[in-house]
Amino acid sequence: MNAIRAALGKVVFIMAIVTACPAIALAQGDEIQVYDGGLADPGVFNLTWHNNYTFSGAKAPEFPGAYAANHALNGVTEWAYGVNKWWEVGLYLPLYTVSESSTRMNGFKLRTLFATPNAGDRTFFYGLGIELSDNAKSWDQTRITSEFRPIVGWHLGKVDVVFNPIIDTAYDGLDKLVFAPSTRIAYNASKEWAFAMEEYADFGLLNHFSKGSDQSHQLFGVVDFAGKSFEVQAGLGFGLTQASDNTVFKLIVAHDFN
Repeated sequence: MNAIRAALGKVVFIMAIVTACPAIALAQGDEIQVYDGGLADPGVFNLTWHNNYTFSGAKAPEFPGAYAANHALNGVTEWAYGVNKWWEVGLYLPLYTVSESSTRMNGFKLRTLFATPNAGDRTFFYGLGIELSDNAKSWDQTRITSEFRPIVGWHLGKVDVVFNPIIDTAYDGLDKLVFAPSTRIAYNASKEWAFAMEEYADFGLLNHFSKGSDQSHQLFGVVDFAGKSFEVQAGLGFGLTQASDNTVFKLIVAHDFN
């Protein structure tokens, strides 16, 4: 418990520093995370709370009826259950945005996740996550969308390399699939602490990538703490292209209910 309190203290300290920094542009999203094949143990419920905050972003809505990204907090509670050693199911609810003008519910998501059993103990691991989203009009112009997230990774001593070549669809044709991959390279300093670089991208249409200046690429520096049943991840990201938001802060807290 002392280690957990110390970790939470460090996260709060980081948040205080970031909040005091000059405001710059930030990315939007409810879940900013690279999947590493980890599953809840069979019969165990897990709660993961995702939050990210836009210090300074777009002041105009992305589409009619949407909210402006500037000074908006996006978040979601993710409820997961380990069905067996290779299968986990999940529910994202509530998915919310708190902005300067209002608080809005953004819909909900259902998820199923398959992965090699005990992925954390394997040199090579793989999996597939599938999400089905029911979106509010202020969150997405299409009500029903999905994400297909393959997972490929390696544990190489103290170093982890994980790649999620994500495909997004609004069920409007194969020619409109969107390629939005994420990558994580982490150094495990101990069983509890890890330090990572993560990259989140949006290349546009899978069959016709957007030109470089129109693609989104963000690079995050991330700190992880993993206790016996409690995990904390905090990260600060920076845009690498003109189309990317400049800075985003994410905080993820997870707990297993044994």
